[in-house]
Amino acid sequence: MTSPSLNPIDLRDLRLDDARALLEHGGAIDLPTPETAPAAFLQGVIDGLCELSLRDPLTGLANRRHFRAVLAREIDVVVRSGNPALLLMLDIDHFKSINDAHGHLAGDRVLQAVARCLAGCVRPQDTVARYGGEEFAIVLPDCQLNYGEAVAERIRQTVANLSIAVSPELTLQITLSVGGAFAPTQSRCTPDVWVERADNQLYQAKAQGRNRVYIDHQQVISVSAEEKSLLFGALSTGEPAWGESAPGTNEDSAMQKVNP
Repeated sequence: MTSPSLNPIDLRDLRLDDARALLEHGGAIDLPTPETAPAAFLQGVIDGLCELSLRDPLTGLANRRHFRAVLAREIDVVVRSGNPALLLMLDIDHFKSINDAHGHLAGDRVLQAVARCLAGCVRPQDTVARYGGEEFAIVLPDCQLNYGEAVAERIRQTVANLSIAVSPELTLQITLSVGGAFAPTQSRCTPDVWVERADNQLYQAKAQGRNRVYIDHQQVISVSAEEKSLLFGALSTGEPAWGESAPGTNEDSAMQKVNP
């Protein structure tokens, strides 16, 4: 039996004008024209939109979706290799007062300046993301303790030394609070557990006066009963499971959070 033939797609029927305009606005790629190179044009649109979907439109950093994927992938790497990895959570101090006093456009310019600063303080293999609002996140793979502390402190000092021009008449100086946690090397944790540990250090930095760095050096942690059920549930079926976590502090006792 002969299979039906497939008709070629006419690019004009795809109505790609909006997608092309979005890509050009984001500065993602330089697209060929559909008339001269239709296949390359379509592939360029697809590749560009995929890349754009992983970026925060305001800062150009990785967005939260991309960050979560990187975090999960890095947990796998740490469990397999044993190489340390550090997660930093960073929050602009008193950011709400900037928006209230100077408007959201000024706040946007502060976010963009901080994003450029963070990107300039890390290695090419590190991932810098806008986590949400005025909070950023950095994943540093293969990161030794001394190096991670030095990077976090360099970021804090560099941001504190910034003079951010938010208008021709106004320049602002800001500070960051930084919290960090190393991924456990002897057990598999979830991305949420890793983020919570780094966030707890961030809240401590806030509570102790802001413009500070707090890093949890512990690389062996315990997990809750719910997480054990998720991570080691395969044991009940006789399938191999990841190794049990070693004793450590109880992650369920979270620190009282303070307002940024």
